[in-house]
Amino acid sequence: MYLVTVLGNLFIFLAVISDSHLHTPMYFFLTNLSFTDICISTTTIPKMLLKIQAQNQGIIYIGLLTQIGCVLGFGGFENFLLTAMAYNRYVAICHPLRYTVTMNPRLCALLILLSLFLSTVVALLHSLMVLQLSFCKDLETPHFFCELAQVLKLACSDTLINNILVYFVGGLFGGIPLSGIIFSYTQIVSSVLRMLSAGRKLKAFSTCGSYLSVVSWFYGTVFGVYFSSVVTESSGRLQWLQ
Repeated sequence: MYLVTVLGNLFIFLAVISDSHLHTPMYFFLTNLSFTDICISTTTIPKMLLKIQAQNQGIIYIGLLTQIGCVLGFGGFENFLLTAMAYNRYVAICHPLRYTVTMNPRLCALLILLSLFLSTVVALLHSLMVLQLSFCKDLETPHFFCELAQVLKLACSDTLINNILVYFVGGLFGGIPLSGIIFSYTQIVSSVLRMLSAGRKLKAFSTCGSYLSVVSWFYGTVFGVYFSSVVTESSGRLQWLQ
């Protein structure tokens, strides 16, 4: 499944680059999304597979910090990319006559750079805050990767500031993009329903269907991981060495 994920996204990436007809804002964001999906999968899955093969669940402390930073960085980048793609669809369907002017290459590049900057800041902030904590030896986390909320529970020192930061940053950089996506698609659905042509309605809904599937999988997975970590603990545990 890991190879399918990597190869599938790689084929999308190469197809868009090689075909000049696909050099549009939508496919520009799609290539970045494919690249990010490869990166976030590579951050966790190969490590897990190696540990399963070697029957060794340990991870060094530097590896733990690196994995936390990469998961948060690439996950945040994907979150912002989905928001940019929603805005792109909103302009294309609700304001089609202004689409080429609004979604110009400069704005597209600016959205990518802004998304990358914000996700990097969030990842570095959380990683540096974890670096300030003290941990005892022989610790275990009930995940196959170093998930931030579970790591904070295992700290020997006070994690109040870390937890406040998690909720504040999560609400700000998670809630605002999700609200933007919901607002964009509320406007899109309203605009599509006002269309007189059944063919145009079908085309509009079909172009948005795949995107909404990706959004559902992304946020559904995030909520599933965090809610399951709060409610229950799995039998698989990851250890790290001090």
